Parts: sequence; C-alpha cells; structure tokens
Amino acid sequence: MVKKDNNLLDYVPLIAQQIQWSENEDGIVTVDVVNKGIFNRIAQVCFGRPKVSHIALEEFGSFIWKQIDGKHTIYDIAMLVQEQFGEKAEPLYDRLLAYFRTLQGHGFVVLQAPENK
Repeated sequence: MVKKDNNLLDYVPLIAQQIQWSENEDGIVTVDVVNKGIFNRIAQVCFGRPKVSHIALEEFGSFIWKQIDGKHTIYDIAMLVQEQFGEKAEPLYDRLLAYFRTLQGHGFVVLQAPENK
C-alpha cells in the first residue's frame, strides 16, 4: 500500500507477477487476467464466462504499460508520456496518477516505494 507521506510520482511501478500481457503489431497492449475464485467459477459454469479475460488498452494506456520496466518512476513515465503525446496528455499528472491508482486497485501493478537517500 502507498504511504501518504511519499510523493506518488517517486514510486516505481512494477507489473504484478501473475499478469500476462502481449502487444499486437499496432503497439496495442492486451492484458490477460485469470478469473479466479468461487464467484468467477460459478459464472464460468452457469453463464459461460471466460476463464481468462483479455483487456485491450488504448493507445495512451499501451504506451504507459510499455514504460513499466521496474526502473522508471511514475515521474519518469510522465515525462515520456508528455514527450510522446504533448497536449493530448493534459492534464498529465492527474490522468497518470488516476491511471496508476486504477492499475494498482485491479492488481495489475505494484508500486514500489522510493529508496530513501
């Protein structure tokens, strides 16, 4: 969990270990999520729900996803997004922080706290 006394921009996002993903020829990322648990199993049997959901990210999300390498901080990624998308990315920090909170909330990424220097 993220502590409130650190700046979220200083965190390094990591793709969660259990997450599989792929990239198509257009550069669009698809994240594969295994639907586990009793309720998902019931939905799979009774309603034909898939065992694995394939979530295609849009251009903005795909670009961000590909920057998650365990080295770039969220701030570093923001600078890359600004360079790539310019004004289309505004309001950059609000959108990017909300995006990472969503990714973290769904268990797609883990945010590694900055090392104290």
